[in-house]
Amino acid sequence: MALLAPPPVPPRVALGDNDGLQRLHLRLWQITVSAITVFITAWCCTLGALPAIIALMFAKHILVAILVMGLGVDAPSEMPL
Repeated sequence: MALLAPPPVPPRVALGDNDGLQRLHLRLWQITVSAITVFITAWCCTLGALPAIIALMFAKHILVAILVMGLGVDAPSEMPL
């Protein structure tokens, strides 16, 4: 009776230049700045209606900028040769 051999191991695919620590620092920075933004906005909301509206306008723009930076929209693209 013939025995079946396991399939060959698939080739390893490189996902980048292994900058895991740099990505970790970026994610931690994003979480920290987002939390600080939310806390400052919440504090400004306790001061009244006008400071709350202004704080929410600023917070919206700051949080969207952090999101866009995390998505890599501002990262330079590599041109194929």
